[in-house]
Amino acid sequence: MLHHIRIPAGLSFIFLVLVAAGCSSTSVRTAETDPGPRPLITPEASSERPKIIAFGDSLTAGFGLSERESYPYLLQERLNAEGYDYEVVNAGVSGDTSLGGAERADWVLEQENAAILILELGANDLLRGMPPARMKENLDRIIQKAKAKNIQVLLCGMLAPPIAGSEYQREFTMAFPDLADKHDVAFLPFLLEGVAGNKNLNQADGIHPNPEGTKIMTEQSIQGLEAALSGDRPLARGFPCIAFFASFGRGGLCGSIFGQERGATCKDLS
Repeated sequence: MLHHIRIPAGLSFIFLVLVAAGCSSTSVRTAETDPGPRPLITPEASSERPKIIAFGDSLTAGFGLSERESYPYLLQERLNAEGYDYEVVNAGVSGDTSLGGAERADWVLEQENAAILILELGANDLLRGMPPARMKENLDRIIQKAKAKNIQVLLCGMLAPPIAGSEYQREFTMAFPDLADKHDVAFLPFLLEGVAGNKNLNQADGIHPNPEGTKIMTEQSIQGLEAALSGDRPLARGFPCIAFFASFGRGGLCGSIFGQERGATCKDLS
């Protein structure tokens, strides 16, 4: 089933350059090697219920927030309230990249009763100027590992800004829906829809969501999980774009929709 999930046009350009974090001031186009090992905290798995593993970077870990304010914690509360018998495990690591995720995926996915993986990685690859093809390979490895264990996957996309260059922008942004199509998994184009660029929903750094922002992230994840649980992917073709990218010229990702309304969909990106 095809669903066009719209993303509001009023996102902050600066936010998208700096988005999702753990982060450094490294230029988008500057290549770096992946950082060394980071200390990991073993996710507590205290019940026999099927588990939803929230696997990502600081957006998932809840950087700058208390545990009760992170979106995985709020997701657990929401599922409990709606009668879903799942345990949510926060496996987020601030600063993590797709490579770091691929390296720890086996360990995280070994948990008993793992049923669904919410995969939210890639923003730090963008910040370090990592080649999108390399990021795509790493995410592909993670998805394959999950599917080999019969774990359903909800893949969360990320957006690259025009400053990255039109070729890099397109290759990076389209890596996520391409992987969703390849592996036939549920896809959430942008976990920060409605949050990114809104100063009232982000911490003082302008990057990480505040407690009000994580409430909206929880709503986004719920929508994606409904698709994962039903086996209905929310997007096949027609990747949602941010219309204001068009203002930077027709050479950008959304150049073909120059002058169109907010929330336009780039149907020609296939």
